[in-house]
Amino acid sequence: MKSFLTLSAAMSLTLTVALSTGCNSGKITYPSAPTSDTIDNYFGIEVPDPYRPLENDTSAETLAWVEAEREVTNGYLSKIPYRDNLRKRIASFQNFVKRGLPSKENDGKYYFYENSGLENQSILYRTDSLGGEAEVFLNPNKLSDDGTVALTGVSMSPDGKYTAYTISRSGSDWTEIYVLDTATGKQLDDHIEWAKFTGAEWYGDGFFYSAYDKPVDGKEFSNANENHRIYYHKIGTPQSEDTLFFTDPEHPLHFHSAYVPHGGHYFFLMGSGNGFGSSIKIKDLRNPASEWIVMEPTQDVIINIQDVRDDKIYFTTSIDAPKYRLMVAPVKNPSRKNWKELIPENENAVLTNVNFAADKMLVTYSQDASDHVVVFDLNGVRLGELALEGPGSISISSDSRHDEVYYNVMSYLSPWRHYKFDLATGESTLFEQAEVNGFNPDDYITEEVFYPSADGTMVHMFITRKKDVELDGTNPTSLYGYGGFNIALTPRFSPNRLLWLENGGIYAEANLRGGSEYGDQWHEAGTKMNKLNVFNDFIAAAEYLIEKGYTNADKLVIEGGSNGGLLVAACVNMRPDLFAVAIPQVGVQDMLRYHLFTIGWNWASDYGTTADSPEMAKYLIDYSPVHNIQSGVEYPAILVTTADHDDRVVPAHSFKYAAALQAADTGDAPKLIRIDSNAGHGGGKPIAKVIDEYTDIYSFIFKNLNLTPITD
Repeated sequence: MKSFLTLSAAMSLTLTVALSTGCNSGKITYPSAPTSDTIDNYFGIEVPDPYRPLENDTSAETLAWVEAEREVTNGYLSKIPYRDNLRKRIASFQNFVKRGLPSKENDGKYYFYENSGLENQSILYRTDSLGGEAEVFLNPNKLSDDGTVALTGVSMSPDGKYTAYTISRSGSDWTEIYVLDTATGKQLDDHIEWAKFTGAEWYGDGFFYSAYDKPVDGKEFSNANENHRIYYHKIGTPQSEDTLFFTDPEHPLHFHSAYVPHGGHYFFLMGSGNGFGSSIKIKDLRNPASEWIVMEPTQDVIINIQDVRDDKIYFTTSIDAPKYRLMVAPVKNPSRKNWKELIPENENAVLTNVNFAADKMLVTYSQDASDHVVVFDLNGVRLGELALEGPGSISISSDSRHDEVYYNVMSYLSPWRHYKFDLATGESTLFEQAEVNGFNPDDYITEEVFYPSADGTMVHMFITRKKDVELDGTNPTSLYGYGGFNIALTPRFSPNRLLWLENGGIYAEANLRGGSEYGDQWHEAGTKMNKLNVFNDFIAAAEYLIEKGYTNADKLVIEGGSNGGLLVAACVNMRPDLFAVAIPQVGVQDMLRYHLFTIGWNWASDYGTTADSPEMAKYLIDYSPVHNIQSGVEYPAILVTTADHDDRVVPAHSFKYAAALQAADTGDAPKLIRIDSNAGHGGGKPIAKVIDEYTDIYSFIFKNLNLTPITD
């Protein structure tokens, strides 16, 4: 089901607040945001929304405020004396070869991504044989002058003749699809616009894709997306002639995704957006008039199609198995009564993925957020295991059409190590690995700990640090969390983090409830009216780090993005005394109105909405970050980040939150907002922008911890 490779200053109105900003004393003049006297009523509870005008991101008032905020933030950051040296050091850590796993494709060639170091986007190469001379197949750096066009997916036709690729501009979720002649690399005239959350699913002489109607001019990145449709595009024809294959006007807030197994004739239609899982229907494309075969009518359960072989569907599900199991069902009659269990649930680990290679299956399990892989035959008989030394994440490149298997191991201290796995012997051979200049992983360690949350639940956490760091309670420590949407935080390498580690900083990552680390029950324990569990888990992590001598409240930084940005802001409201610096990135900060923008309605299964019930409305009102800032209480230094092209978590969330922070009396520490331009939610961001962003984040952190970093 996957493609093969894997946003002039106007300062006439101002609000002046005297501040002692970290190392320096001075005054920050915060811009005065546009306001209104809006009051909303939720089941009898009246809630003011004074910064409602900031939801209009194209209004003259909002644009003026944005530019004024940029001037204030840039003015603050530009005075930090070591900022330029930080940028150079971060760039030096980024400057290493980043290479993806090879993938043997339909034309018989091997394809892989590579970035020589500081290229804004990774380039897609191909070669006739591994280790042989490679040629550039697709270079996304040539698609824009500033590197803000990202290659987001590639899919080759079954006969290898055509290759469709998808791009994103300036970090937006909007997708465009182009087509290449695979042999020559020549770009054809085919061009699809206003697609979203889609790739190209090949069938016959064209492909299926999902798209929306063209949005209203000026509201491309804010208005709610409705009526996701599936179209069929025939190669060589304009998009205006594409055939509407599926539409569901009765459910305008559902996503509709297509899946056509390689070279097959069965079309799988997945519907989502209204629950944790997806509905699934199947149609035989040889007979377009045939009735849909229903595999799952609701979106209430999770079923992940892994492959279709010999008219059998291989799929994982959490039905009657919270940690998932592998099942098979006949494609012509896939109702539950015909399901057969192939690999049962493992009580000690979560089954996260299945990769097929010839007549074998490589099944990935996650235990305490770290991967290991077990090899099975197609009958579910266990044959062996890929051992993993220490905590890490594994990705696999394989295909049922051949027996070549390659896999990558990543950890907090290693960006990539590529292995070849021999299916016949069960042996793994390391054939290439990354080298990061100026970084010796042997000087560092990653520990695993469990700590009790407020209700006694034990929560897992990774802690990475220099081996010689003394646990004397004085170390600068960064605590990261997410806790939502059935997403796990597994070991991941970040070159941007090396600056922090080499300066004696400790990095902690907590596997909070709401994620998928321990299966469906762990996820559901952090959703809707259980959301406070997530915040309590994060606060307990901070308390553990202090109790065990890693750090203290004057040296503790918290970070999180998107749902993690909500986490950071909510925890600051709950325990402002516990943190020195907070970095809520692209966060969901208005829990009362999030569902009214772009695809926000899709998050209701995790958050609930104010329309659900009086109880749900009050629950959201009581923790919504923008509505619960405590005026008269000392807050940590806060740097909010967002971007002008973020059409997933629209910048209005961060705009309203920053405006409320700046207007409230929360003490002397700075409350700033960094608003990026020509950028989105984070995906596909060019390396130059990544370096700039983390230069500003770490400059802000070190300044407000009263520390001068070593940057040599």
